[in-house]
Amino acid sequence: MKVKFYLLNSGRSPVEEFLKEQSAEIRSCFVDAVNLLAAGQTLSMPLSRHLSSIHSGLNELRLKDRSGQVRVFYFVKKGDGIYLLHACRKKTQELPRKEIEFILKRIKEV
Repeated sequence: MKVKFYLLNSGRSPVEEFLKEQSAEIRSCFVDAVNLLAAGQTLSMPLSRHLSSIHSGLNELRLKDRSGQVRVFYFVKKGDGIYLLHACRKKTQELPRKEIEFILKRIKEV
């Protein structure tokens, strides 16, 4: 399935910009995970987790390096592709409401 980066109206990708600021370890794990997704593999814990309680088809990549954990949220749109919507450093146990709102808004736009 085709993996696509969510793009802002300006053509910029928030996920790509976020990843450029991360460690080589995070970027390497991200590329490996995206290659598996593109090859049609279904990812599971500990690398990926379904977030169907927030929205059907929503998942998170769970990446980690020395400085902490990173989450990359992706949406599987059947018959279309996998959209990489949002990324953030994990700082709390629960996903902040602001992050959920970003993700839901972007799902509506794809």
